[in-house]
Amino acid sequence: MLLLNGMAYAAPVSVLFVGNSYTFGRVDPVMSYNTANVRDLTDIPNSGGNAFEPHPWGGVAGIFKQFTVQAGLDYDVAMSARNAASLRGHMLNTNGVVDLRGNIGSQAWDKVVLQEQSDEPLARRPGLASNPDWFRNYVNKLENFIHDGAAHSYRERDFFPGATAAERTAACQAATGASATTCNTLRNIPANVNASAATDVFLYQTWARPNLVDGAFVSITDPVTGAVTRTTTPATTFFANLEAMTDELKQGYADAAAMAATDGGSIKGIAPVGEAFMRAVTSGLATRDFYGSDALTDGLLDLWFDDGTHASKYGSYLSALVLFGTLTGLDPAMLGGSEIAALDLGIGIADALILQRIASDQLGFAAPVPEPAAWSLGLLMLAALGFGRRRPALPLAKVAV
Repeated sequence: MLLLNGMAYAAPVSVLFVGNSYTFGRVDPVMSYNTANVRDLTDIPNSGGNAFEPHPWGGVAGIFKQFTVQAGLDYDVAMSARNAASLRGHMLNTNGVVDLRGNIGSQAWDKVVLQEQSDEPLARRPGLASNPDWFRNYVNKLENFIHDGAAHSYRERDFFPGATAAERTAACQAATGASATTCNTLRNIPANVNASAATDVFLYQTWARPNLVDGAFVSITDPVTGAVTRTTTPATTFFANLEAMTDELKQGYADAAAMAATDGGSIKGIAPVGEAFMRAVTSGLATRDFYGSDALTDGLLDLWFDDGTHASKYGSYLSALVLFGTLTGLDPAMLGGSEIAALDLGIGIADALILQRIASDQLGFAAPVPEPAAWSLGLLMLAALGFGRRRPALPLAKVAV
């Protein structure tokens, strides 16, 4: 610690965001936001990934960083993310040339945020990448790697019960759908020389996806441009409504945190981003029916990008607000109408205040969000001050970024 002019200056609070496109933002203006102030640890030559997702990335981490600046906090923000990466992929380095596990072990962190692939925590269903056993066990593995860091070897069959190797292998296959070879492969994890028991580990709970809910249509993503085209073909769906998927994600993240505690580890907290999305919808402030005929004209917040899975700039802003409140313990509503990230992203003052209030309420800082009628009255007052609600001119696909 340095002394200058009689004042003590502490080192910045270091925070690493570990995840995938839900963390780096998928599309602009979020993906490239505030890159000058976020260390993108996956920005290396020949890193692979989609052509339409060029590095460096700022994403949700970049919005979070801007919030800390506005709040007068000194945070050093880094990100290790890879498109479609799971936490298992981060631990085992199965996602290409980037050393994802090495990024986590590259220094001792004050805080680490773990974001799982969007459907991995869900109960296993044919057609989904859901694998809750991998999710729970790899949250535990990463938490141990961050806090303890001892070199070790293991076979994934030993995550499961059984008196013999054959019985554990069979249980592994039944639970995860993996092959016997996968379940029996010896995994060698080197020591994390920068492990620290003082690191706070958080889970970034993701949101329900409209493209997995009844009423969805198949979308096609251009592999070069990333543009999304919606077809008229009904999609295979897995949930009756957004609430059902949100509830399952909430339980999945809670189960993972509980499992991490069984061997003496700890998860500091869960950032309830998915629950905040649901709160926005049920409060009548965000569009529920992503595929509805009035989805573009209902005057409500659009939390999802046009593929029905990634967040729009409004959804990413809400995500960062919830993460800010969870990691800092500060009320996101303190940011107010002059918050810079919203201005940079093209989010109007009224919308920014609504999203801040939703995050604040979800985290228990504020009174419950008023009924839609009360919000309408408040928005009329804002409109009278020149801060009216947006009326975006959007193309047929629900582009909300």
